[in-house]
Amino acid sequence: MTLRFTQLFKQLSSLDSKIRNLPNFIRYGSIVSVKGLVLEVTGLKVPIGSQCFIEILSEDKYVYIKSEVISFSEEKTLLLSFSETNGICPGAKVFSRLDVNTNFVVKKIPLGDRVLGRILDGNGAPLDGLPKIDAENYTINNNAYVNPLHRKRITDVLDVGIRSINALLTIGKGQRIGLFSTPGLGKSILLEMIARHTQVDVFVIALIGERGREVKYFIDNVTKYNNLSKSVIIAAPASVSPFLKVQAASYATSVAEYFCKQNKHVLLIMDSLTRYAMAEREIAFSLGELPVFQGYPSSIFSKIANLLERIGNINKKQGSITAFYTVLMEEEDEQNPVAYIARSILDGHIFLSQYYASLGHYPAIDIESSVSRIMPDIIDTVQYERALYFKKLVSVYQKNRDLLNVGAYVSGTDAVLDDSIKLLPKIEAFLQQDISEKSSYADSVKKLKEIFSSSA
Repeated sequence: MTLRFTQLFKQLSSLDSKIRNLPNFIRYGSIVSVKGLVLEVTGLKVPIGSQCFIEILSEDKYVYIKSEVISFSEEKTLLLSFSETNGICPGAKVFSRLDVNTNFVVKKIPLGDRVLGRILDGNGAPLDGLPKIDAENYTINNNAYVNPLHRKRITDVLDVGIRSINALLTIGKGQRIGLFSTPGLGKSILLEMIARHTQVDVFVIALIGERGREVKYFIDNVTKYNNLSKSVIIAAPASVSPFLKVQAASYATSVAEYFCKQNKHVLLIMDSLTRYAMAEREIAFSLGELPVFQGYPSSIFSKIANLLERIGNINKKQGSITAFYTVLMEEEDEQNPVAYIARSILDGHIFLSQYYASLGHYPAIDIESSVSRIMPDIIDTVQYERALYFKKLVSVYQKNRDLLNVGAYVSGTDAVLDDSIKLLPKIEAFLQQDISEKSSYADSVKKLKEIFSSSA
């Protein structure tokens, strides 16, 4: 009797577990159209942002594809799938999901200290093979408006360990910087140097649209030198849907916001802003928007602005978010749409030069074109004047390079050019730095001073 009771109890427990794990599907609609990334559904009236599940038959069993409500039109509800739409057929059932209180379930993504040391996708699902995060906080990934009057002024220098940036393009805690580059100029190496040498409380790294091989390579290199326990890596490689790429960028920003509000100094590295914009473009075209600006829809202006404006000293507390965004260009064309929008919003921009890279000069930072808008407010006047004169020497030399190469310049004609010729070896040595070398802010400023002291 006892044995039969035990067996019956196990069967009931197993059945109870299966019932508890069933999705709480209450109502459903039907797929009537698939247009690019967008699924049109009838018979399902749910709020924007709600989670839905699409039923498809795969290998003689039903599986459910996650999706999210993004819009509606008359009697149709529009969804974006989290994954590929292969296998979806006309009339496929689409279920909404309700919680125990019969409220529509809105997608929640984990936040909090438990995300530290983890590698996650745009939904907060683990990519590192570790268990799913049971977080103490969640976000619905909405764009939070930041009152500009609540922002704390940027006053403190952030030491990034790179001599040319520390001394000539000084970065402040809470600043947003764009890293503009054509392919193959050492962008990833520069990001790796920044991640390796910068001292902050929390690192948030968002890899958006990168090749899978590069995602693995970047993660391995960064975690080798940084304590993974104070890092969060959000990855949405090139193979995932545009919706997940957009969501990964927003999720990484939400993680940075969370730790900033815990009075932490956060460094956010997003590679790349361009691929985020491309994903937004794909979604916009699927929704019927038209290209208006070199192949991009008009909504791209507000999408990029909303993402970037969530970063900085977002409140008057002690925390800060400093961010580096990479922007991909073609033939060093500064006027491509994403570059144009980013330059108008960001607090500084660093350009990489094809000329320097071809000479083996790394990091290949184009000091002439690069600028930190915050720099004059956070350093003393003497250092600022030295930095300006350094940039002037570089600019004058580059403009007269052909004249010097043919030996047509007569010494003494231009005092500034004479200085640049005299100091050229020291200037080049100052600008170049090995990936493993760290130059503190104090040391960078000291070496800049020594260049001009020795020429006096």
